[in-house]
Amino acid sequence: MTIPFLRRSGRSIPARPSPGSAFAEAVGLRVRLGERAVLAGIDLTARAGEVLALVGPNGAGKSTLLAALAADLPAAEGLVRIDGRPVDEWAAPDLALRRSVLPQSAQMSFPFPVGDVVRMGRAPWAGTPLADADAEAVAAAMAATEVAGFAARPFSALSGGERARVALARVLAQQAPLLLLDEPTAALDLRHQELVLRICRERAAAGDAVVVVLHDLCLAAAYADRAAVLHEGRIAADGPPAEVFGADLLSRVYRQAVEVLPHPRTGVPLVIPVRDAAPSAVPNGHLDLTST
Repeated sequence: MTIPFLRRSGRSIPARPSPGSAFAEAVGLRVRLGERAVLAGIDLTARAGEVLALVGPNGAGKSTLLAALAADLPAAEGLVRIDGRPVDEWAAPDLALRRSVLPQSAQMSFPFPVGDVVRMGRAPWAGTPLADADAEAVAAAMAATEVAGFAARPFSALSGGERARVALARVLAQQAPLLLLDEPTAALDLRHQELVLRICRERAAAGDAVVVVLHDLCLAAAYADRAAVLHEGRIAADGPPAEVFGADLLSRVYRQAVEVLPHPRTGVPLVIPVRDAAPSAVPNGHLDLTST
């Protein structure tokens, strides 16, 4: 069966973005979910050749911001631009050539083999000259995520971590210049957490813009060029992790006293909870954004 929108002609094939150029932007972005304001006045840019980590406590708005950047959630106010145009001006097939999205969890209703799941990432290119690269793109994505060894296994028979890597392989096979990854390391062991973040760095080095939601602040410090710290729907700080990961700010945002120490060999910030702190020493979480 041919899906009509995949065979649509005349699509605009994206050019590779210039290094450092703004490929995705949120300007004055406000998002509501029902009656609740989840994001309030977000200004954020994802640049080609850069890994941008979105960090912050549960409920801060990280996944909502990622979904808004993907055009999966509408803005109540403000706008989101991808590749220089507001997202609502892109047709869905054109947008699929420009951004790929990894959700927090991957679910499949049918027991598709792993190889077929990864090949789904190539669907946006059907009917374009770049469809000839499907086999090569799929093989490269499966090798990078170390899932080629179980290509024939049903997706439903995989462990949670294996599913997460297959879902990432699908995103990588899509070869869009903007990667939006929501907690890609959450289900992974130590080795594969490092593997995924190295892939993010490689994609940025190849010229992609990478936005990744992370809970592990040490991973964010080690692999991200920039980190945006979200707190109660706003950006409390945005910049290189070495500059924005201050103990006072993080303690207040997370309502947990932390120390920030330089790694003894690399100097990369290490964020460590203060586990012997008395409850009265833990900040109450209120943050005056005007003073940061």
